Amino acid sequence: MLQHGKRPTITSRHGMVAAAHPLAAATGARILANGGNAFDAAAATAAALNVVEPYMSGLAGQGMATCYVAAERRVRSLNFMTRIPRKFPLDRLNARAQILRGPIPVGAPGNLAGWCEMVGTYGTKKLPELFAPAVAIARDGFALIEFNVEEIGGVAPELRGQSKLYPEWSRTYLEGIGGGKPALGAVLKQPDLARTFEALAAEGPGLLYGGALGKKLIERLGELGGCLTMDDLMDARTEWIDPVSVTYRGRTVHVPPPPCEGFQYLLTLRILEGFDLAAMPRNGIEHVDTVLRAIRIAAGVRIANGAPSPQKLAELLSEGHVESLRARVRDGKPIDGATEQWTPPPGNTATEGHTTSFSIADRHGNMVCVTQSLGAVFGSGVVVPGTGVCLNNFLYWADVTPGSPNRVKPGDAMPICVAPSIVTQDDRPVLALGTPGSYGILQTQPQAFVQYADYGLPLQQAIEAPRARLTDGRAVLLESRVEADVHAELRKRGHDLTSGPDWTMKVGGMQGVAVDPTTGTFTGGCDPRRDGYCVPA
Repeated sequence: MLQHGKRPTITSRHGMVAAAHPLAAATGARILANGGNAFDAAAATAAALNVVEPYMSGLAGQGMATCYVAAERRVRSLNFMTRIPRKFPLDRLNARAQILRGPIPVGAPGNLAGWCEMVGTYGTKKLPELFAPAVAIARDGFALIEFNVEEIGGVAPELRGQSKLYPEWSRTYLEGIGGGKPALGAVLKQPDLARTFEALAAEGPGLLYGGALGKKLIERLGELGGCLTMDDLMDARTEWIDPVSVTYRGRTVHVPPPPCEGFQYLLTLRILEGFDLAAMPRNGIEHVDTVLRAIRIAAGVRIANGAPSPQKLAELLSEGHVESLRARVRDGKPIDGATEQWTPPPGNTATEGHTTSFSIADRHGNMVCVTQSLGAVFGSGVVVPGTGVCLNNFLYWADVTPGSPNRVKPGDAMPICVAPSIVTQDDRPVLALGTPGSYGILQTQPQAFVQYADYGLPLQQAIEAPRARLTDGRAVLLESRVEADVHAELRKRGHDLTSGPDWTMKVGGMQGVAVDPTTGTFTGGCDPRRDGYCVPA
């Protein structure tokens, strides 16, 4: 039945890109249309996102990808997270809030290395062609749309108070639109970033890892009192790894292994596999309560176990352990627990991260899902003069709490709460799905997947379906499109529930691509909670 007022279903027979900004999605689709594959399109899309949502991700961020490689008929994950810097001053830290902004929370950039690794291993195009759209958008400028205005304008008052950071940030992002307050339709030009991408296209990633761009980065951090060194930059490595996976309703869901924390998503699905959700009214009390309880229990297991070994992870996902967790879901008693990091009582509240996720499929059978971030909005707030490059604040997301079993150490692998996923059915890729949203990533992906797999919603409708965000204790924020009596009953069942707006970005900004295993038709899904868009090839 036709539903007016909804986004149309976007389909294609030749490939699909779903990304967090229309220009970035169009960039990737153009690469596919010009003969590139999903890995080529991923690098081009990521570079374009650096330009059009510079507060979310960029070449100096970090992230992970999960990919289906058609030529090898297997799923692989790519880790482009970097390690905790050797000189990270852990002994001076006892709370995350100490290092939200400035030079200390900057981790070595991993995104550029990840993009180049995907292209170098499986791509068919060269960097000059792949980075050309980003160069053009940065040089010619682009008109700000709604989310651009909200994010740039929203952070400006805070950064104005950072006397060492604000001048270069303002020069790059406010003077680039003629100064003043960002407004819908204002054109943002980033000539420094355009020159940086031109140089990277010509010289390759070595320009950052040991070359002139890397030296500028380290020099700027040194001036500000940072701890990152050229040795840390040179140690930045990408690594192809085997994903971890679980089966759910006849499909297999794959995400990167620890230190990626995406196994919480898998554990939630394992718990829910024991419940006949499809027999429960969709978005009704039993459906929502069961899913929320499973999510909070899985979060507690993830926090208690940090980055488990393969053997320990197998135990956590085993039927015996999972059945004990299902029993806790069934007992109906209120569940109280942390959802973010380990915290001593009384816990803390969640701080939203600023991340992006995009999904791509091509006509050759390849599929790529990337989730990458700067950490917070505009990351550390440090922009390297003359380059247009904004640096991440990933170390803010490291657990520095004294007494925590997960407290990081200099040189450690960096845990990350992302879950770029590929879903296979009969060993063929059928879905790429990822989202931003800090620790909410591990919560909102199972909620959307349940709508898709259990209730049979088309991908776009599954992404649009109302979702919740759980935080420490019993706190839940639930979109108000769920019936009011469900909100009331959830409170009676022990959830400290806040009724949110109809739509909130606190529950992520999901992008996905599905493939019909019978016809091979691609369908895109993008999240109206942000500026997501699907573009067919």
